[in-house]
Amino acid sequence: MEIDAIATFFRNGGSFMYIILGAFVIGAAIIVERGFILIYSYNVDGKALWNKVSKFIMEGQMDKAKDLCTGSKAPLMRILDIGISASNDSERAVQNAIDEIALEMIPSVDKRIPYLLTLANIATLLGLLGTIHGLIQSFSAVGSADPSQKASLLAGGISLALNTTSFGLMAAIPLLAMYSILQAKANRIIDEIDEFSVKLLNILHRYKSGIQTQ
Repeated sequence: MEIDAIATFFRNGGSFMYIILGAFVIGAAIIVERGFILIYSYNVDGKALWNKVSKFIMEGQMDKAKDLCTGSKAPLMRILDIGISASNDSERAVQNAIDEIALEMIPSVDKRIPYLLTLANIATLLGLLGTIHGLIQSFSAVGSADPSQKASLLAGGISLALNTTSFGLMAAIPLLAMYSILQAKANRIIDEIDEFSVKLLNILHRYKSGIQTQ
């Protein structure tokens, strides 16, 4: 019975319902893909990793520090890997190597996430447009109807017209919620990249300075 009610609700909303559904499906695909990337592939405990890496660097065990960061797709680990690999070069060269890989990796962190906000707005606006279109049709039909039936026809027409607004909001709300969650996760990853890139440069400078004074 519930399936029949959902089918009727969807059918009565008209063609706009299919467009809204399409926007939601695209958004859901982005959520699944970005969620997997950010939560699993790119997720790193930055502080725990840095504690181990910095310990090896200060002990002069660059190979062990590099091994901790090698073989991962996580942007933070790739940036640390590149920075450590260039540690024998000048400070300027290390900075350039880190900047280059950071410019390559950071766009991949929040890639496609802004589309969720756009799709949520599109779903909402399509819902409103569908309602306006439905109301125009309802008022046109009522204008030529029997006076005794106008009230019931108008009420029924408005009820059906509001289906698109309702469905548009049902699509937009989860898209907006997931946009906020994924954007916050992406921002945290980018902040860690900035933080630990600077820390890597500083600790390499201190390590080299310690060697030179010995």
